[in-house]
Amino acid sequence: MTTAITSKKLSVKTQTIGALIALVSAVALPQIVHVIGAASGMGTSLGEIFLPMHLPIILIGFLAGPYAAGIAGLLSPLVSFALTGMPSSVMLPFMMIELCVYGVCAGMLRNVKIAVIAKVLIAQIAGRVIRAGAIAIGFYAFGTTVNPALILTSITAGLFGIILQLVIIPLAVYRLKESDHE
Repeated sequence: MTTAITSKKLSVKTQTIGALIALVSAVALPQIVHVIGAASGMGTSLGEIFLPMHLPIILIGFLAGPYAAGIAGLLSPLVSFALTGMPSSVMLPFMMIELCVYGVCAGMLRNVKIAVIAKVLIAQIAGRVIRAGAIAIGFYAFGTTVNPALILTSITAGLFGIILQLVIIPLAVYRLKESDHE
């Protein structure tokens, strides 16, 4: 019996449900983190540390494929911005691009026979590289120079979240595969 996790072809209904779950999760998780940040006095910096929007997008790429994850990745920052004002309007297009790349890349790696942790790392690198390029192009388009420290800071600030993704996503994929075989 093939599963939704390992099958090569998923129904449009399954992909749509996956995209909606990822989108809702990618909007709700940051709000939970921001509430905790506000209660602890850390404000929105916890979101930059934990990267809660990234988790459901990368995960759904492995579960529902590149279309579902790419669409969820593209739309979730926009929906979040419309509902909450976050991310900031300055970062919105860059996050839309980055999350879309995470989702598409994870989805394309879905059936590749390498360790899930390696797939997560590849998706993370692809998303960050494309985001850095988009930021550079955006700054160039407005006639300003890019401060490389800005890009490096976003990586170092989110290092804990990156590590968290490398742990949680492979465990979730493994657990979902195991529960499907029971």
